[in-house]
Amino acid sequence: MRKWHTGRYRATRSTRARELLTEVMPALLEAFSKTLNPDAALIGFDRFLAGLPAGVQLFSLFYSNPALLTLVAEIMGSAPRLAETLGRQPILFDAVLTADFFEEPPDAAALAEEFDAALGQARDLQDVIAILCRRVNDRFFQIGVHVLRGHLHPEEAGRPLSDLADAAMRRLLAAVEDEFAERHGRFPGGGMAVVALGKAGGRELTIGSDLDLLFVYDAKGADHSDGARPLVPIQYFTRLAQRFIGALTAPTGEGSMYEVDMRLRPSGNAGPIASSLESLARYHRDNAWSWEHMALTRARVVIAPDGLRAALEETFRGALTRERDPDRLVTDVADMRARMARERGSTNIWDVKNLRGGLVDIEFVAQYLQLRHGHEHPEVLAANTTDALVRLRDAGLLGEEDTAALLDAMHLWRNVQGVLRLSFGEGFDNNALSEGSRALLARACGAADYDALRTTIDDTARRAHAVFHALIEGPAAASPPPEKAG
Repeated sequence: MRKWHTGRYRATRSTRARELLTEVMPALLEAFSKTLNPDAALIGFDRFLAGLPAGVQLFSLFYSNPALLTLVAEIMGSAPRLAETLGRQPILFDAVLTADFFEEPPDAAALAEEFDAALGQARDLQDVIAILCRRVNDRFFQIGVHVLRGHLHPEEAGRPLSDLADAAMRRLLAAVEDEFAERHGRFPGGGMAVVALGKAGGRELTIGSDLDLLFVYDAKGADHSDGARPLVPIQYFTRLAQRFIGALTAPTGEGSMYEVDMRLRPSGNAGPIASSLESLARYHRDNAWSWEHMALTRARVVIAPDGLRAALEETFRGALTRERDPDRLVTDVADMRARMARERGSTNIWDVKNLRGGLVDIEFVAQYLQLRHGHEHPEVLAANTTDALVRLRDAGLLGEEDTAALLDAMHLWRNVQGVLRLSFGEGFDNNALSEGSRALLARACGAADYDALRTTIDDTARRAHAVFHALIEGPAAASPPPEKAG
């Protein structure tokens, strides 16, 4: 505190900043003292101050809005990732002061209206990127605070986060397409679709999730676009997709919107950035591996012209409902999981994605059963893993007890992962858990305390892995080798 008051930080160099800080100091210290880990909150606030370019505006906010101090103390003591975000963008405090900040996050329709109103000020694509980035980060912060305050369970944040990504991508792609068309024209009646896979496809995003995307185009038989500098379809849509990815990931003064992962496209990193509808359909009919069809169970068309949307959904449905050799399928799934365990396996109970009985095991069970039974029971197909498990149970293809074990595990893993990503991002160190973070974890997961949560995680993982073994590992070990499978 002596360091703050002697002006060693830029935020406290001005006389006015130090005067305001002196005024709010008693309330600030009281807010820190009421957290579960006052030392962590104080140290976090020190880091926050050290990174601020100026302090008068912030300290004025604290002075006129004392309730902000309690929120700041909670963030500094329990959510280091949110604290880092605030350090980079203290302007986010403006959002907290809006009347609707603690109301339910807006749905897709409300977000569309909000974005459209804000984008009315945009003069060019760079303005669109900057405005959308600011809006997305404001909503990230809002949803994170809702989780921190217990207004949302981490698992429940998946839907508003997915609505946010969808709305941002729709507005951004429209702006990118308009700018691109000024030089290269368009393909009348055709266009490009954006397909979400993985967590984005299943509407299960967490704060900090990458977007797994696939781009598919239909040129409607045209040889080239109709602009002043025409391009053939593969060049046109590849460049368009690259421009869109660049806009989504562009660094701005507010950070960037999203990271994009394209590894789930046909042929992985070796495949084209954008695929034609015909080549995609042919690939999934003739060349796709079982794991690629597993990934396809989570495909969701986010943006597409109406005709292309219908054709894509029909293509996906055809690929997922074809009849398969059950022995070959279960062997492929088991082999894929064993390879992942060798490359990314973990005994860390907080790595709930790769832990045996964790998210990957549960997702593999849902994907395997959808592929195995989709031919006779197309009603079981669902991009969301929880929805898929429920549909499989209702169709009599997954037992009640097994379904309950997997759903309980999904609920727990998403809450654990949501809190850890909110607090620490990907680089989680168990030793870095403060008392505040431990209490937040336990509360979000419905546990009495941190130790009880650890016990619940062990038991839950064991039950979920038993289901995976019974349905996949055991049958795969007993099935004929692939070259002899019927």
